[in-house]
This record gives sequence, structure tokens and C-alpha cells, in this order.
Amino acid sequence: MLSTPQNPPGDLDHGGGDGARGGPVRSNTKIAVVLREDLAVWQKLNMTAFLVSGVAGTDADTIGEPYEDASGHRYLPMFRQPVLIFAGDAEQLRRAYERLRAGGLRFSVFTDDLFATGNDGDNRAAVKAVRSEDLRIAGLALRGDRKAVDRALKGLSLHR
Repeated sequence: MLSTPQNPPGDLDHGGGDGARGGPVRSNTKIAVVLREDLAVWQKLNMTAFLVSGVAGTDADTIGEPYEDASGHRYLPMFRQPVLIFAGDAEQLRRAYERLRAGGLRFSVFTDDLFATGNDGDNRAAVKAVRSEDLRIAGLALRGDRKAVDRALKGLSLHR
């Protein structure tokens, strides 16, 4: 994805019709995933897939047009804008969680308990069984107003 010093990664909307608009434009929204840094790589990857499905599944505007190669093979569409991945410790994730809730932002949540479940029903039951303040948060994902997302995720660094 294209970025410039004036438009760093995460600031561009790469949705359909860029050519008609004269190229990529700065989006007023941001898609962000926050992962607890102490997890195994497989857990982070698995969790990221689950978390962003909540973003894609609730906001059709996030998804662009299907892709097609020069041979005519078609591929599934993807997000229209970059997804920024952040990392932090348990305390930083809890702080981000509380800020997201206080700001009224909609987000998906992945808790430690979900690593031990095997289906959607059990996942929802595992979250439902724990009070908000007691959730052991492993990850979060959201799409929202850029400034509101930045405020909620203040202090987190991009995942390395």
C-alpha cells in the first residue's frame, strides 16, 4: 500500500474508485487491532483473524471490491484501508479497553478463555460468564473515527 511522509501508513483509504478521485485519500476512520505482547505468535495470528472479522462483519463499508488478476482469476475482497496492529502489556490493554468503552466505541474483544474453546457458541458463553472488569483481555479490534481511536489507544506502540 502506498504511503508518503505526508500520509503515513494507516492514513490512506485504498477503496475502489481511487483513480477517479485522483489517487489515495486520507480516511477519517482507522482500523486497529491491539494484541497482548506476551502471547505466542500462533495466538496473535489466530486472534487477529477472529477480531477483524467483527470489524468486517458489522461495517460493509470497510470492504472493497473483489480482486481479479490478468488471467481472469477472481479473489475475495479485502479491507479498503490499512489495518494497524498495536501491542501492549495486560495493563495497557485494560486501559485501552476502558477508554474504548468510555468513548462509546464499538469493538471486538478476545479473552484468554477463548483460546480453550472450539466454537462460536462456546466463545460467546466464555465471554458472557465473566464480568467486564474481570475479563482477561488478549486482544481488541475496532474501526472508528481516527481521532477517537487514537485517543483510546494512546500509549500503545505498533506491533513489531
